[in-house]
Amino acid sequence: MAGLSARALSGMPEVSAGQDIAELILAALDGEPLRAGQVLAIAHKAVSKAEGAVVALADVDPGPRARELAAEQGKDPRAVQVVLDESEEVLRAERGVLICRTRHGFVCANAGVDASNSGAPDTLVLLPRDPDASARRIRERLRELLPSRRAGDGTAPAVLISDSFGRAWRHGQLDVVIGLAGMQPLDDWRGRSDARGLELQATWLAVADAAAATADLARAKDSREPVVLIEGLERFVTPEDGPGAAALMRPLDEDLFR
Repeated sequence: MAGLSARALSGMPEVSAGQDIAELILAALDGEPLRAGQVLAIAHKAVSKAEGAVVALADVDPGPRARELAAEQGKDPRAVQVVLDESEEVLRAERGVLICRTRHGFVCANAGVDASNSGAPDTLVLLPRDPDASARRIRERLRELLPSRRAGDGTAPAVLISDSFGRAWRHGQLDVVIGLAGMQPLDDWRGRSDARGLELQATWLAVADAAAATADLARAKDSREPVVLIEGLERFVTPEDGPGAAALMRPLDEDLFR
């Protein structure tokens, strides 16, 4: 890999329910061709809003458990109810944060429910219902549209959907992949040798997460640039959609902290 570049696409509008993300991306590119080997990293909120995964707090009726947790954590009980609705399990509640395992299997703060950049007051954005399926749909839609844009043979770049997660024992957040199509999520070096011939036993690179983090460096949180074009990852991009971000999920029986 000779180099890596990541560039946020300007000109993306505020996304609303029912809009075609692939069409918006091509419009932002303004005729610039896409090609196989590139990666389009999309902040999940753009996808969630297009899919209607948005909840108005005025429409939420919190239950007893939500009211109890809200009182303990100093949170809006309606927001807590939305978090509970998106969770399989609340693992920890402390300092105003609910650490949850989502329906998808992600372990993150508040089940990925967030009010920032929601597009409207008193509105929460949820994670996409099936982020891998969302990535596959966007990639397929790009395949449909690219020939009409005279951008090669219609082979679409990889599509990556990301969200920012906190990390145990470290400050700050880092974007990770939650949906993926057309990119190898992991690069397994176990059984291979390092530069001195030592056999590697645990080296398993999360290349899709690294790409998501790279994309986040190319966009500002207040820039309204949810899409980043990454180049230089051709060796990880595949014609097939592949296993998606689900391949990065550690099974519960491998969770050493339960």
